Parts: sequence; structure tokens; C-alpha cells
Amino acid sequence: MSCQQNQPSQQTKSSEATTDFKQLPIWTKHIPDSEFITGTETIVQDTVHLVGGKPYTWVTNVSNPTITIFPPKGKNTGAAVIVFPGGGYLGLATDIEGSEICEWFASIGVSGILLKYRVPNSGPHYDKDCDCGKEPLKPIALQDAQRTVGLVRFHAQQWSIDPHKIGVIGFSAGGHLVANISSNYNKRSYQIVDSADKESCRPDFAMAIYPGHMLEHTTQDYQLNPTIPIDSNTPPTFLLQAGNDPVDTIQNSLVYYIALKKAGVQAEYHIYSEGGHAFGLRKTNFAIASWPKLAEEWLHAIKVISD
Repeated sequence: MSCQQNQPSQQTKSSEATTDFKQLPIWTKHIPDSEFITGTETIVQDTVHLVGGKPYTWVTNVSNPTITIFPPKGKNTGAAVIVFPGGGYLGLATDIEGSEICEWFASIGVSGILLKYRVPNSGPHYDKDCDCGKEPLKPIALQDAQRTVGLVRFHAQQWSIDPHKIGVIGFSAGGHLVANISSNYNKRSYQIVDSADKESCRPDFAMAIYPGHMLEHTTQDYQLNPTIPIDSNTPPTFLLQAGNDPVDTIQNSLVYYIALKKAGVQAEYHIYSEGGHAFGLRKTNFAIASWPKLAEEWLHAIKVISD
């Protein structure tokens, strides 16, 4: 989910799909730049734009970000993946690009951790008043992502997680957030508040699925958004996109891959001819629906999980 046309146009109130699991606030004291998110958090279901024959959950006005942990089913590999749902930094598709992803990771022995980060306008986003793209006044989605990686690493032993196997995955705007934290990990985007913030917020591996916002602030073809300063320490990255994506075009993942390769970062890139946008893990008639097999094989290849 990335652009404004993907927001639910007809909605019904709904319970969030993750209520079977305990949600934990990521900020226990002061939430930095809390004044930028106002209003009441809303949870609705889009029953019009079905994906895989089912509606999806849409959450916005998130002012108190949380994580929800989906523990491994069966063997625990020790790995954990923090999931960033998409939504154009306007809302969050918390099931199709959130809880459903976490459940899949849990099924292969990986802790899935759903981050409900702050929205709206917490990253680069579409502004309907000017019919243009805007940057956030403060990078509060990045703040939440950095905080979460450090928090998971700080609690790794308690949560049966290997602190050296903590990765991130994101979809659409969440894919941009993956790139953002993968390249902006040397300095916190907020003042350190406790011991968790003294842990590294660099992911050990990253997965960006149909990422957006990679072409902004550029003047040449095949140039990456300069706010994503890839270097040789950017974590190994898995990229996947449909060539006919009408929302975040294929150029987004392409320029990211080129920048990763130029920096000497281990990267794997999969392009399918069809599949569109915002498909998550749901079964469709397109071959791209089998992408989780590729992702699992990649996790084996980089030795995050083993038989």
C-alpha cells in the first residue's frame, strides 16, 4: 500500500486481526515528537478492494506505536523479523502486510514482530491539498523502526531471539522504511531514552517487497533517493516486485538494487511480470504468489535459518 488511491474508499468498523496476541508499547516513557500525530486511532476494513478474495484491515491515526510478537510454531530458529506494513505513511494495512506475514514467519520457526508505527504523515507521503508529495516534518516512522530494532535486541534473551539474527521486512511504504533503517542506522533520529536505545538499531538482514519512495529527490535516471545513503555495511537485502506494479513502479526496486550492488552489499532481486501491488502473501492466479518460497530459501542461503 503506498499511494492515496489505495486507501479504503468504503469501510466498515472492524477488530484488528492481531488482538489474539499481546501488544506492547515501544515507548514506555516519552514518545518523541508526539505532537505531530493527533486524533483517535481508527480500525476499519476495506470490503471493496478485495485481495485474494478477502478484505483487508486499515489502521490510521496511530499515536502510540506498538509491537505484537508472534512466537515460532514448533522449532525456534532464533531468528526474528520485524514487519513494517505499507500504507503510504497515511495508514497501515495491518493484516495483509502485517499479521499474515508474522504468522507465516512463525510457521517456519521465525519470530514475527508486527510494528504498528505512527501514521499519518510519518514518512514521505502524498498530500491531497497540494496534490503532491511531501516529506515528514519529523521522521517519526524511522524513529519507531529504530526504537523497535534496539528494543528487540535488548530483550532478545527474554524473547528467545538470537540478537544477531534480527531482520526487517516491509511492503510498499514499509519497504521504504526497510531501506531507510538499513541505511540510517549509525545515529538515532531521536534522543536516547533508555538502555534499549544503546543497542544497535542496524538490522542483520532486510527484505523490501514492492518498495516505494526510492526515486524522490533525484535528477537522473537510475539514481536512488539521496535520503537513503547505502554503504557497505547496509545489511544483506532481498527485493521482490511485480513488473506491472501500477503504484510503486519497478524503477523503485531497480534503483535500490543497483545502489546495493555498487556498495558491495549482498542482494537478491526477483522480478515477476505480473502481480500488481499490495498482494502480501495472499494466493492469487499470479506466479508471484509463490514468493515466500524464495524468501525462505534466501534466509537459508544467508544462514539466518538452517535445517
